Amino acid sequence: MENLIKIQTEYARTQKRGLHFIMASVVIWGLVAIIQATRLPIETKNLLTFCCTCPLMPLAWVFSKLIKVTFSDKEHPLSTLGIILSCAQIPYLLIVMWCFNAVPDKMVMLLAMVFGAHLLPFGWFYRSKTYYFMSALITIGALIVGIMFSPLVLSITMMITEILFCLLLYFENRKSK
Repeated sequence: MENLIKIQTEYARTQKRGLHFIMASVVIWGLVAIIQATRLPIETKNLLTFCCTCPLMPLAWVFSKLIKVTFSDKEHPLSTLGIILSCAQIPYLLIVMWCFNAVPDKMVMLLAMVFGAHLLPFGWFYRSKTYYFMSALITIGALIVGIMFSPLVLSITMMITEILFCLLLYFENRKSK
């Protein structure tokens, strides 16, 4: 167990707790906000919103270079687990796709909730209280904001929340150096 904690702690430090992925999500939610601000039909907005998620990996790669993180550390034993944890949200995207037709005005809300929920295991993975906190905040916050407000307001809220997430990770990373 001690060895696992040591491996996790080292991986969290060298990967800066996945900050590059959260930075990429700021851009993605910004793009979603731009799309939601248009006068396009809801179906078109939702389709373009799905398309906005596609550049996650290239954006995360760019941010990894900016913050000096090895994007794909194939040597580390936890790398594969990180990929598996990230891919765990893919089956839930089928529910979001169902929402695309069934309840189109709530698709962005469901997408935000799936995003927030998928962050939970990264609290353990990176030994990070920030991930635990933000997973709950994003999931519950997206539900509340998504019910009460438009997808545009939700996407702007998500972008701001992701900026807060980046700041919290930055401080958590600084504290653990």
